[in-house]
Amino acid sequence: MAKVTRHEVLAQKELEALREQRRNRFRILACVDGSEASYDAVRFAARIGRGDECDIIILNVRLVDHGLRSGGLQVSVARQNMLDWGLDLPSLRYLKRGLEVLKEEGISPEDWKSTVAHSDVWGDPLGDNKVEYRKDSGQSVVLKLKTAANEASGILDQYELGPYNLMILGEPSRWRSDVAALFGGGVAQKVAMLAPCSVMIARKSLNKKGFFICTDGSERCLTAVRQAAVLAQYAKHPITLFSVARDRKRRDAAHKIIEECKAALKEMKIRVMLEKTAVGDPVEQIIRHGSNHFVTVVSDSGRGRFTRIFQGSVAYGVMRGAKNAVLTVR
Repeated sequence: MAKVTRHEVLAQKELEALREQRRNRFRILACVDGSEASYDAVRFAARIGRGDECDIIILNVRLVDHGLRSGGLQVSVARQNMLDWGLDLPSLRYLKRGLEVLKEEGISPEDWKSTVAHSDVWGDPLGDNKVEYRKDSGQSVVLKLKTAANEASGILDQYELGPYNLMILGEPSRWRSDVAALFGGGVAQKVAMLAPCSVMIARKSLNKKGFFICTDGSERCLTAVRQAAVLAQYAKHPITLFSVARDRKRRDAAHKIIEECKAALKEMKIRVMLEKTAVGDPVEQIIRHGSNHFVTVVSDSGRGRFTRIFQGSVAYGVMRGAKNAVLTVR
């Protein structure tokens, strides 16, 4: 077994200290790919993460380029602030546009203290690069250019460097069936299926109000309700609690579930504005009643990936079919 050097030990301790520091903050990863839908992800991140307790990381994943197709870029250039490179690379344009969107939303980090970092990756001349802006209050905004074999794996690998509380992606142009996604779904669909943290699919509901929080009475859902309610407080949105009974005989049980969730939030000093129940198919009813809200919140089923694919998942069905943004809490 190779001997661990003192340098490696110190580096590991620094990494552990950094991860521990990050665990005490609410960290949002907004993924951009140049599409307008992806910039909605940045807008949602800005509106949820305005507080000093929140950090926003804007990520673009660039595919590995062993052939130096990026214009003969020199490694020395990559060690400078990537925003000053003066290169017309798509990834840089996407990140700069993400920064502009933050400014449009009232967050202007360019006046904060900044640091840059570079890591060699995959033998690519560009590697991984980031610019971090840090406010005196502790809040940070990071622009991250990540190099990976494909976009989905790059986003999921970025979680390991986080950790993150929430990933936000723009709505994909189409959704495949769960089984088809197993063999080659789009980026957003793969990340939604595999990410270990909560995932939001951003849609055109930025001008709507309210967190529409769904619950089925399970302990997992109650935990999700608490987490989503805290997020609603940060974002300054009213809360609606919603539960679906599959038939009329179970409607009283749905009302009871709502009351239990409301009581749990009252203990947290969080006010519920509305309570609703419905009868029918959970996916259909959640999509129907949640459509006029800023975001619909559902809890992940907790099933394994293959079980969810072949037995179905309410959370995944809502994420795929809703017309407004959907947050799946994990």
